[in-house]
Parts: sequence; structure tokens; C-alpha cells
Amino acid sequence: MINAKKIEEIAKQVTDAIPPGVKAVANDFEEKTKTVLQRKLSQLDVVTREEFDVQTQVLIKTREKLASLEKAVAELEAKLADKDEG
Repeated sequence: MINAKKIEEIAKQVTDAIPPGVKAVANDFEEKTKTVLQRKLSQLDVVTREEFDVQTQVLIKTREKLASLEKAVAELEAKLADKDEG
């Protein structure tokens, strides 16, 4: 099994071995990428997970209410049909 501590040490050694100029380019690229992603994501019409969960619960309650109303209408229609026949 690979030791996580050893992996961290190797990663640090590799990072330390990278010339400063390359690190600067990599850091600059990372920052620019983050900026572009944040800008693009902010332009999307998305909701948070919390908002999604709230709307899911609202939808569940709405479906339950609709089923209840459909049952009540069916019962009223049945009563009206029985009354018309009688």
C-alpha cells in the first residue's frame, strides 16, 4: 500500500524542483482560469443545492395536493352521476 505521507513528500519535492518562472506561469494560468470560470458560471442561470432541495419539497407537496384534489373531484363527479341516475 502506498503511504499518503510519502506521496505528499514526493509531490513537495517535484513542486520544489519546478523553476520559479514555470511556477509563476502556472500560478498565473490558474488565476486566469479561475477568473474565467467564475465569470462564466455567474452568467449561467443556476440555483444552489439548497434552493433546488426547497423547490423539490414544494413540488412534492404540490403533487400530493393535486392528487388529493383529483380524488375529491372524482368523488364529487361520482355523487353527481349517482344523483342524476336516481
